[in-house]
Amino acid sequence: MNKRTLYSVIAIIIVLGVYAYEHFLSEEEKAEIVTKGRVAKTNTNEYFLPTSTTGQIIHHEGYSLSYNETHEQAEWVAYELKISHLSSTNHKRPYFDIDKTVKTGAAHWRNYKKSGYDRGHLCPAGDRRYSKSAHDETFLTSNISPQEHQFNSGIWNTLEQKVRYWARKYDGVFVVTGGVLKGSMKAIGDEDVSVPNQFYKVLIDNNTGKTKVIAFLIPHQNSNKPLYEFVVSVDKIEALTGIDFFPELDDTIENKLEASSSYKGWSFN
Repeated sequence: MNKRTLYSVIAIIIVLGVYAYEHFLSEEEKAEIVTKGRVAKTNTNEYFLPTSTTGQIIHHEGYSLSYNETHEQAEWVAYELKISHLSSTNHKRPYFDIDKTVKTGAAHWRNYKKSGYDRGHLCPAGDRRYSKSAHDETFLTSNISPQEHQFNSGIWNTLEQKVRYWARKYDGVFVVTGGVLKGSMKAIGDEDVSVPNQFYKVLIDNNTGKTKVIAFLIPHQNSNKPLYEFVVSVDKIEALTGIDFFPELDDTIENKLEASSSYKGWSFN
């Protein structure tokens, strides 16, 4: 073997060694990130977290989620919205990023490009303006679902604003939200991200002395109907999704609250 060939072989070995080492570090970092995602943060009230049908619950600074790999999005995102979380601070909008805490691999944001659908937030960025890090993590792909623009900026936005109103009025609420990932659905992108036909939002207020809940089920299309026309029982959403929303509540209280489709006690003014 001449010197030139020897040097070439050595160079190839060095390059392969560097690549292998960087790959090892990347995998080690990913494993560390995934582990961090298993720990609930102080801003998450674990008592009100729903069950997961997938076994993959992830905790971020300002919200928790259950990721559904089959549909490449969260089956639910849950968070507490306190009065102290409500802020008018405007943070610079970041780019969407892949959620590395999803051990099965979260969907890439490119699935949404030229799809005709918005990258619809489940935990809204507007609910997490109290810190830049909490705001920016709402742009992780595990927190988005394909939404028609008119729906996203219309009836869904109206409901998000109403949730903030109730958070102020009732000294905070706990929110669980997501798309109904059942039945025949369209899909977008190379990873076949499912497009839900319906979206839901379930709220519980345990701060005013008497626990109350309200649940919304809205078809994935814009509407001019008043919000109260979309109120349903929690039981109905549980039947559609297979999710148990408040398993830690006393069964007697849970059964009574979840069977009701009344919006008494929730101001729509």
